[in-house]
Amino acid sequence: MLGQLDPVDQPPEVLVSSDTSDDAAVYRLPDGTALVQSVDFFTPIVDDPYDWGRIAAANALSDLYAMGARPVLALNLVAWPVEELSLDLLADVLRGGAKVASEAGVAVVGGHSITDPEPKYGMAVTGFADQAHLTRNSTARPGAALWLTKPLGIGIVTTAIKRRKASPEQVAAAVEVMTTLNAAAAEAARDVGAQAVTDVTGFGFLGHLHEMLRASGVAAVVDAGAVPTLTGTLALAGQGVVPSGSRRNHDFLSPHVTWGDLPEAEQMVLADAQTSGGLLIAVSEESGGALGRELEARGIAASRVGTTLEGTPGAIEVRGRVGGI
Repeated sequence: MLGQLDPVDQPPEVLVSSDTSDDAAVYRLPDGTALVQSVDFFTPIVDDPYDWGRIAAANALSDLYAMGARPVLALNLVAWPVEELSLDLLADVLRGGAKVASEAGVAVVGGHSITDPEPKYGMAVTGFADQAHLTRNSTARPGAALWLTKPLGIGIVTTAIKRRKASPEQVAAAVEVMTTLNAAAAEAARDVGAQAVTDVTGFGFLGHLHEMLRASGVAAVVDAGAVPTLTGTLALAGQGVVPSGSRRNHDFLSPHVTWGDLPEAEQMVLADAQTSGGLLIAVSEESGGALGRELEARGIAASRVGTTLEGTPGAIEVRGRVGGI
């Protein structure tokens, strides 16, 4: 959609805007500090309002972690059908958001609300970063190892929740993944000097990988068997429990991805639209082992899922089969 707008000349203080589909905007302050901002909100994806608030806050903060920034401030964004839903439910949503913000050391300092037929919640977030430690999605080089820090399948499981097909164990696992902050993963990426980082959200694993590759001018090979998934995700996808966003992602990716002999259900898992997913990290081959150790030391069960290479920018070759069938 942004491609339909006329280009806008940005002042030199704008270090990152929308041209590379990066995760947040970056503005250089007079003392050289990088001010980093992003915003995100969405409709309920789980039944519990407190959990929805926690997930929405973690999701919004993830954009700043992907940029190597330390979030410090947040503003609530609320749309609420005040005549249909109790304000007590909204209070639970806001408590959930405040809980995760507090865990992240972020002050929630206000916000804005409107009356709307469909409830929505999220946050506008602000943080700071050292320019030397900014991590972008456009700086991956050929031969980099690709690591993913959370399992896929969130979109499929949340769709199963709406259709009453998700087990309590699947719901609990998905909520645990979505409410886990990406702060520790971002620290690990910074400590090993990661080349490029992005977070995996609505565009899915392969969608965000495509954006990273295109912006960096490289291609990649993905090992489907190494990609972690939530328990039961493949079975649900095989039953057609796939969100419309994942199907749109799949359609968009078709010209850019060579799927090999991967069945459509497994393709949908790799294209699944995530909420508060993990970080996708590109790191030099020499530092890949160090990244794995740093992530493990922080309790993060990350996986190496592929390698960048010279080729058509944005092109992805998928090899093997998604595990856990």
